[in-house]
Amino acid sequence: MKILLDTCTFLWMIDQYENLSARAVELVRSPDNDLYLSAASAWEVGTKYAARRLSLSEPPDLYVPTQRDAHGILALPIDEESALHMSRLPFLHRDPFDRLLVGQAIVHGLTILTPDPLIAQYPARVIW
Repeated sequence: MKILLDTCTFLWMIDQYENLSARAVELVRSPDNDLYLSAASAWEVGTKYAARRLSLSEPPDLYVPTQRDAHGILALPIDEESALHMSRLPFLHRDPFDRLLVGQAIVHGLTILTPDPLIAQYPARVIW
């Protein structure tokens, strides 16, 4: 399965594993799954870190790629088609980062791993 990690899921994988559901743990540990982290999540981490709403062990420009590589997570760039797909989505979620993740999941055929019930209302595959 091709899995797109929500930002919180990525962060919890690193140092708050207990916040993950049993199903999420199973999915991220399985070698049969390809895990992806969107550039939108890297942007969100950087934004929250700069606003002092997120504490990290090192600056995000080091933290995100180091942790992504250490956990075998692939980088997913933001592409034009995914960004434009957001305009076709109902306005159920105010968070632009999450809306972009939904667009990427739909365009690229990914399943989003998230506990966010608002994301689950979109026409994208969601697991938690």
